[in-house]
Amino acid sequence: KETKKVFRSEDENGSKMVNQYVHLGKIGSGSYGKVVLYRSMKDGKLYAVKVLNKSYMMKVRVVRSETAMTDVLREVSIMKMLDHPNIVNLIEVIDDPNADKFYMVLEYVEGKMVCDNGLGEATSRNYLRDIISGVMYLHSHNIIHGDIKPDNLLVTSTGSVKIGDFSVSQIFEDDDDLLWRSPGTPVFTAPECCQGSAYHGRAADTWAVGVTLYCMITGHYPFLGDTLQETYDKIVNDPVQIPDNMNPQLADLLERLLCKDPANRITLQAVGEHPWVAGDQGPVVEYFCRCGFGRRKRDDLKGEVQ
Repeated sequence: KETKKVFRSEDENGSKMVNQYVHLGKIGSGSYGKVVLYRSMKDGKLYAVKVLNKSYMMKVRVVRSETAMTDVLREVSIMKMLDHPNIVNLIEVIDDPNADKFYMVLEYVEGKMVCDNGLGEATSRNYLRDIISGVMYLHSHNIIHGDIKPDNLLVTSTGSVKIGDFSVSQIFEDDDDLLWRSPGTPVFTAPECCQGSAYHGRAADTWAVGVTLYCMITGHYPFLGDTLQETYDKIVNDPVQIPDNMNPQLADLLERLLCKDPANRITLQAVGEHPWVAGDQGPVVEYFCRCGFGRRKRDDLKGEVQ
């Protein structure tokens, strides 16, 4: 839903309102703005609203030809395409041409993933299955998330994981997922992205899934130096340290996910079928999408034409 008019008011308790949403308080801040919790007067539900200043965003240069506003509009256009149980939903965009504020109304998810002490194998497996399902769906829609990490993974009250924050995501034509722009967060960056040359987005997302799994299991990062350069050097050169007492199937999966050579790195489809991931639940099934954008859909149509 797109709304072109913004009305500011107060409810009977004196709480600030934006259109039908009542302001409850700030819940976070992103690179360009804040995230505020609102309750809708229409359905009584809670929503997380990203509030951004257009004038500021248009001044910030991200790369030569693009401003931060370009990134936000890309994020919105990507999120509009998505409909998956493991991806945070964009509900509404409020963008009044006569106002400086830009609002992205998002589904509110109660919890964040916190891996400080490790989560244990059972929880990590369940979370990983949700992450794989969501990222495979993105990749089948030619979308690279670009910043998979626990901070961008939200956990619902029923324990399922939803992927959020598409602010550095990229969408590409066909199957050519070559990217140049430096990816998200240093400790989750794939070795091939540390060199400053082009890299394949899908394999880089897969590496970040591997780092996330390592954090979920051990409670710490696999590669971390005292400086940015030292972190990159470790990512590129150091073998991954697997604890001696680790379940051999899990150790095998981590070594395949954190394979330095993207050409030999395990694919997400193969991760979904890996014995440690399948466990008692069986392989992760690719979500069948009816939207017409996804690669699966296009392949089906090709088959019908022939």
